[in-house]
Amino acid sequence: MINTNRRKPIISSRASFIFLFLLFFLTIFKASAQNPFYLNRNCSNTKTFTRNDTYFTNLKTLLSSLSSRNASYSTGFQTATAGQAPDKVTGLFLCRGDVSAEVCRSCVAYSVSESLKQCPNEREAVFYYEECILRYSHKNILSTVTYDGYLLMENTNNISSNQNQTDQFVGLMSSTMNRAALEAANSSRKFSTIKIILTEFQTVYGLLQCTPDLTRQDCLSCLHSSIDRIPLYQIGARFNYPSCNARYEVYPFYNESAIETPPISALPPASDPSQPPRPGEGGNSSVIVIAVVVPITVLFLLFIAVFCFRTKRKRTIYGTEPLAGDRDDLTTAGSLQFDFKVIEATTNKFSQSNKLGEGGFGEVYKGTFPSGLQVAVKRLSKTSGQGEREFENEVVVVAKLQHRNLVKLLGYCLEGDEKILVYEFVPNKSLDYFLFGQFTLIFGLKICFKNSMPFFVNNILIMNCEDSTMQSQLDWTRRYKIIGGIARGILYLHQDSRLTIIHRDLKAGNILLDADMNPKVADFGMARIFEMDQIEANTRKVVGTYGYMSPEYAMYGQFSMKSDVYSFGILVLEIISGKKNSSLYQMDGNAGNLVTYTWRLWRNGAPLELVDPSFGDNFQTKEITRCIHIALLCVQEDVEDRPTMSTIVQMLTTSSIALAMPRPPGFLFQSKHEQAERAGPYMDTSALCSVDEASITRLDPR
Repeated sequence: MINTNRRKPIISSRASFIFLFLLFFLTIFKASAQNPFYLNRNCSNTKTFTRNDTYFTNLKTLLSSLSSRNASYSTGFQTATAGQAPDKVTGLFLCRGDVSAEVCRSCVAYSVSESLKQCPNEREAVFYYEECILRYSHKNILSTVTYDGYLLMENTNNISSNQNQTDQFVGLMSSTMNRAALEAANSSRKFSTIKIILTEFQTVYGLLQCTPDLTRQDCLSCLHSSIDRIPLYQIGARFNYPSCNARYEVYPFYNESAIETPPISALPPASDPSQPPRPGEGGNSSVIVIAVVVPITVLFLLFIAVFCFRTKRKRTIYGTEPLAGDRDDLTTAGSLQFDFKVIEATTNKFSQSNKLGEGGFGEVYKGTFPSGLQVAVKRLSKTSGQGEREFENEVVVVAKLQHRNLVKLLGYCLEGDEKILVYEFVPNKSLDYFLFGQFTLIFGLKICFKNSMPFFVNNILIMNCEDSTMQSQLDWTRRYKIIGGIARGILYLHQDSRLTIIHRDLKAGNILLDADMNPKVADFGMARIFEMDQIEANTRKVVGTYGYMSPEYAMYGQFSMKSDVYSFGILVLEIISGKKNSSLYQMDGNAGNLVTYTWRLWRNGAPLELVDPSFGDNFQTKEITRCIHIALLCVQEDVEDRPTMSTIVQMLTTSSIALAMPRPPGFLFQSKHEQAERAGPYMDTSALCSVDEASITRLDPR
């Protein structure tokens, strides 16, 4: 619960008064201005036009149509088209859901008049104003969610200097805004507002909106992505996509009188024991108490009975590695089911020319539907380790997820022995392809091709197989963006989706890259769904990839959200270094994996020696050192010492957050000298080798 101590509000009363006074003054000033409040614009210069082009004539016709008096200012949304392909123009405007028709008309008219001044020859543009947005493009932007050309505005002041209060505020805002996103997606106007009373002196206001032409699912996906990218620990921020926007402030920035927003109170119910009940109210109060308490008691007892039943059921099935959902869940995804003949046709009967790659569970092919839609078809091998249980698990889990950093499941096929998953096509393959080079299996051996020439042949040791030409395509700026995208995707799985999901197989090969090198987490065959109040679980069947597994999972079968955090830390080190964790590295005469190598560099004060040489000098020293620091915190041996994904996202986006000092990580390869140092002068280091054979655990890939 948010701190409700009235003597110590999150922001002092005096500061709040000054802040609100300034905001009131600015609001008055803005209201008195004739022109709408301009925020920003995005002019895509990929395609341009000249004033003699037909496109320019069509664009003027479109803008005139959107700003005419016959436009739908009362609804706040209008679409229009002009001309024919290839010079066809599509456009729309969207006014904020609380503004009047007159304010909407004024904003759109001004935006139209300024558009060709701000983007004089670009075929695609979006203009952001306080009260409206205006868009046009040579592409069809209607009923299509768009994530390019976004706008982030934030107040850099944090809501509190107290970390506990900040965490409480972030939790409250995240849950409230996600509920409001669902409300907006379900409404015809695709619009929703929130009002949260934090203390007697502080209230938070929020607004979420999509263009009404979007489907419910596209709107919800867009809003979830907006919320995911808003820094919820500050005193105000907004994130605008061309298709949707989300915003919150500590002042009423929207017109409350135009809409009804039931307030959510974080204050305890007020009562005054000094005031006696009025005559005649005592009997009514007793009746009300009985009428309220009795049903609540019955519901509470029913809840306990259901909870006990589910707890017993969970204990019964955990030992058998339960499916994340059940067949009823798979049935609800029936609309996603494809006929096998259709899939066969899209892949040209699974021809080798369409083959994209091969994994432990089968092969992946590129498919093309008659409409031109390209897909990735994952055909599970009949002899693979992923049986029907894992297949159903992946369908059920991924079908319920919508996030820009997660690969999108389009459908599945389950006919006879055929188990097929149909995903969105991601053109740039996987992250390991760029980090570690290209491999080909010839006579059972892994052969690495470097610059198209055979470079290294070995079935086990492949540490020297990096392809510098591929690595150079990922400079530090792109890799830093990839790290942030992966973190946001995992945070969505852990906290922000409708389910709480542990991936259990995070690795470079399961991170796909789209056309803009944005990361998408893939392969959910091993994912597990947690109950809302569940923290960890045990399993007898350890699955995943050796080198990315946390110590407690690999050795004891214990997994939690912190297991994914450990894997994320390994992934960050691989992204920074361009090296595989599973290879051996020499330093000071001692061998170790990438984690050990990084720790020794960190301890010796030389973390930048880890950096991929392909960067040259094109990286920020503080930024990359901070990422190494975060990665070492993620791979701590003690689960409690690892940060949560929400904290990691804050660490990556806010450099002012102090980081704890890392301890020696889990799975640390130690030399005898290091063992002696850790043991101290009074311990016999020979005992560290082997006294009780039962204490020695051998870890094998599974």
